[in-house]
Amino acid sequence: MEIPSKYSAQSVESKWYDYWMSHNYFHSTPDEREPYTIVIPPPNVTGILHMGHMLNNTIQDVLIRRARLQGKNACWVPGTDHASIATEAKVVAKLKAQGIDKNNLSREEFLKHAWDWTEEYGGVILEQLKKLGCSCDWDRTKFTMDDDMSEAVIKVFVDLHNKGLIYRGYRMVNWDPEAKTTLSDEEVVHVEKQGLLYYLEYKIEGSDEKLTIATTRPETIFGDTAICINPTDERFKHLQGKKAIVPICGRIIPIIEDEYVDLEFGTGCLKVTPAHDENDKVLGDKHDLEVIDIFNDDASLNSFGMHYEGQDRFVVRKAITKELEASGVLIKTENHVNKVGTSERTKAVIEPRLSDQWFLKMEDLAKPAIDAVLKNGDVKLFPKKFENTYRHWMENIRDWNISRQLLWGQQIPAYFYGDGKEDYVVAENIEEAVKLARKATNNENLKAENLRQDTDALDTWFSSWLWPMSVFDGIRNPENEEIKYYYPTNDLVTGPDILFFWVARMIIAGYEYRDERPFENVYLTGLVRDKQRRKMSKSLGNSPDALKLIEDYGADGVRVGLLLSSAAGNDLMFDEELCQQGKQFANKIWNAFRLVQGWEVDKTIDQPKSSAIALEWFESKFQQTLLEIEDHFSKYRLSDALMATYKLIWDDFASWLLEIIKPAYQQPIDAKTLESTNAIFENILKILHPFMPFLTEEIWHYIKERSPEEALIISTWPKANPINEELISEFDFASEVITGIRNIRTQKNIAFKDAIGFSVVNNEKVATTFDEVIAKLGNLESFEYVTEPVEGALTYRVKSNEYFIPMEGSIDVEAEIKKLTEELNYTEGFLKSVQKKLSNERFVAGAPEQVVAAEKNKEADALAKIETIKSSLESLK
Repeated sequence: MEIPSKYSAQSVESKWYDYWMSHNYFHSTPDEREPYTIVIPPPNVTGILHMGHMLNNTIQDVLIRRARLQGKNACWVPGTDHASIATEAKVVAKLKAQGIDKNNLSREEFLKHAWDWTEEYGGVILEQLKKLGCSCDWDRTKFTMDDDMSEAVIKVFVDLHNKGLIYRGYRMVNWDPEAKTTLSDEEVVHVEKQGLLYYLEYKIEGSDEKLTIATTRPETIFGDTAICINPTDERFKHLQGKKAIVPICGRIIPIIEDEYVDLEFGTGCLKVTPAHDENDKVLGDKHDLEVIDIFNDDASLNSFGMHYEGQDRFVVRKAITKELEASGVLIKTENHVNKVGTSERTKAVIEPRLSDQWFLKMEDLAKPAIDAVLKNGDVKLFPKKFENTYRHWMENIRDWNISRQLLWGQQIPAYFYGDGKEDYVVAENIEEAVKLARKATNNENLKAENLRQDTDALDTWFSSWLWPMSVFDGIRNPENEEIKYYYPTNDLVTGPDILFFWVARMIIAGYEYRDERPFENVYLTGLVRDKQRRKMSKSLGNSPDALKLIEDYGADGVRVGLLLSSAAGNDLMFDEELCQQGKQFANKIWNAFRLVQGWEVDKTIDQPKSSAIALEWFESKFQQTLLEIEDHFSKYRLSDALMATYKLIWDDFASWLLEIIKPAYQQPIDAKTLESTNAIFENILKILHPFMPFLTEEIWHYIKERSPEEALIISTWPKANPINEELISEFDFASEVITGIRNIRTQKNIAFKDAIGFSVVNNEKVATTFDEVIAKLGNLESFEYVTEPVEGALTYRVKSNEYFIPMEGSIDVEAEIKKLTEELNYTEGFLKSVQKKLSNERFVAGAPEQVVAAEKNKEADALAKIETIKSSLESLK
């Protein structure tokens, strides 16, 4: 087969992905092999490929491809998440553009639109992952709203309710007025914002007296039902038992006393709005205050807002400020920084709101998951530093608000048979609900149409926390072959931002439903940032188009670029230049392969000794690198594993081995060397394949014709063999000797085609193992061991060994003496300045230890250099 002169990533990638798919290499079924399982963190069904996905899925693919080469039954389950809030928002926006109001549709009508949208746009991201080379078992693709997945979610809800762990409560919740749903505490991001503190005067009923309160939210005065003072505050003793009048609405409210009031904040008087502040709600319950909800579900004011009814809360804040100022109620404002709760998904400012919601008791459920990570090490986090974050969250866990006021998602399986809040039954289906309702009401005539199902949907995380089990049908059929074979899974790769949302909850669910961990290792990737350390986002315009990067640099180039910029668990400073480096690396390997394949073979010639020893050295170097790679993988240092592979190929293989074994110009190579080199190339391709799957598969099939059963993707990981450390050490020394010869040739303009003499005073007693290699790469006409320095020769040192290159006819002696004398004078002057610094007692005593050590190193280097220059000058005179 003719090998193209240039590597074409685009044609190669589509060819091999189709080949892998057509031969079903990604598919896994239970067998006698050791399983290796990864479940994908399911991206939103609405999602498109971004840099975070690229990093996360590259890492997963590296792990799964390596496991496959190691002979494990590798299973990577892909899928998508229905993403209630995000998807519903997109469907609502689409309907709005068509002039359709969601509120005018029945649940069934809306869900039909949602499914249509999902079928049209959903799963785009999974197709895009194929461009990256992801070797998922696509036959296993799951969606969190698939019938079997939904059935598992409902089954778990019913089970937890029957265990008394799910309950219904009227609580203060986080309300997202844009998505019009509640959020769990973990879905609220507290953002520091600059605002104002408004000082308002309230009249005291039946007198001319006034009191001043400070608030950050003047628009909520319509919901005030008390003023609270601290009973120990002498300033307000005279107000005990009196009443105040709320400005604008004129409502008369009691002045209550409670030690909760901070004497130092604001004026020491607190307005109490139980419907719109969690702490105020606690005060309201304690003092039996009226609760007045002033907001609609979109955070506009309702009829309690009087003439502001229908207006948005922030519009009202500006308008009411003017009204209060005009009526003399607003005394002053002050700048005030406070943390404002915002929706992680929509970025809307959260509104505290009282609502009937469903909650899951978490304290006892969390205990096995705390022990798994923090006590017995059943689940390991990489990097380990995230254990502190995990501990903080889990030890301060609160009950989980699992209901959402959305249509898209699993509908809560609670069926109301009466008007009371507690008149309901929980069941997996309507038939079972009817049976339970008849029993609860003692009414055998009750029918399905007499029941009304709760309209809320379950939190998306309530389905995805079952993901490692439900993808193998482990909830509905807990004893099936697949769940028993693939579960627990091995590695989970995800971001630290969902360590609690998803990872911790999966661990909780795993212990509750299978009494074991869902995975062994959790590799937490960093966030992808730009060179200025800014998080990549659409709004900043600093996030490159993922597919365009693949188009420009090839999938392998992008994979290498991502991993080279990704230190384990730390944020990734992405630079497109690294993708260019990845592309250049692919070209380097391709050109090295073409070089080797371009050599003519002569089966009659013997293998040169230089080639034999070089191949022996490289085998040990390969084994040493293999050991290093294994260690990096065990610690999830994938970037380091790639870098070790990169250096082995670029430096040891391409720059040294190929140079040593390369036949002379237009001369053939011996068959034994070429055969060994191809075997080496095959092993290199195996360890590189997880990182650069396309390039490696292409070269693998060019080395020789292979059947589908011999494809690289299903070949075997190289076996560990003994390492000859002495040989590696001897080569390291020899490489310095060769570098010295090359440096002198460059400095003195001695052409490489001109053979030169070479002598060595072997003070180090170095073995002669690599002498033939030195002779070949230095183009030496002679190689002598001498006991005394050679007169009239250029010289250099490697450790205490002295090397001499005779100069007859090679250089201008006078010019060389002048150049060396100038270099000697400069180095002696530099040495004096360093020694002066080191003789200064104040410097040595006061400078950091590493600074002093650096100066001492400079002194030692200068002394050695002076000795070498003087020796060279001696030999020239």
